[in-house]
Amino acid sequence: MQHPAGEQPRTPVRVLVVDDEPGIVRALVINLRARKYEVDAASDGTSALELAAARRPDVVVLDLGLPDMDGVDVIRGLRGWTRVPILVLSARHTSDEKVEALDAGADDYVTKPFGMDELLARLRAAVRRAEPVGAEGDEGAAVVETDGFTVDLAAKKVNRDGRDVRLTPTEWHLLEVLVRNTGRLVSQKQLLQEVWGPSYGTESNYLRVYMAQLRRKLEQNPSHPRHFVTEPGMGYRFER
Repeated sequence: MQHPAGEQPRTPVRVLVVDDEPGIVRALVINLRARKYEVDAASDGTSALELAAARRPDVVVLDLGLPDMDGVDVIRGLRGWTRVPILVLSARHTSDEKVEALDAGADDYVTKPFGMDELLARLRAAVRRAEPVGAEGDEGAAVVETDGFTVDLAAKKVNRDGRDVRLTPTEWHLLEVLVRNTGRLVSQKQLLQEVWGPSYGTESNYLRVYMAQLRRKLEQNPSHPRHFVTEPGMGYRFER
């Protein structure tokens, strides 16, 4: 049986929906199950963290306005032990609030009210970013070394000072695009579209947040980066 392109995951993907609005939960559960996703739901942060530990979802859809704790605290709780993609769903529209969620470890941000098609497209993109990359020939086997850290593109691993560095799927994807273009300027629009998808191009705050996170994790002096260079108004460049 042929399925429409992009409509269904190739293998069952488990989604954890966290929202205290029953109508939204019901709509998401119906739409996701219709597309063969497996779905768990929680109405508060405590239950969400417990379900995530017990059920190990492949992606989390998280409302920030929960009755028992702020959704940003749920993100931080998850990021303490898992790299699972987190898609924030929130009525908070300001840039500062989006940046706070992204900075805590979210992978994307959808504001309410939202279109179901857009949400599902962003969810699929988040899942794709987290998927292991298949064999890619010589390029996929490349190991890129700097004086401070090593990037293994095939194994999707980063090592700094003898220790593995834990990156979220979005942090890794951004790093991978930059490393594969070592020494070349990658425009903001190209980075956004390669990492988040073709419908992106103007969300420069996403890039500022994630570049800051990569610098904190990998640069010896994050405030004066040697490897992740900003070209103001144009984009970013990775230098060995």
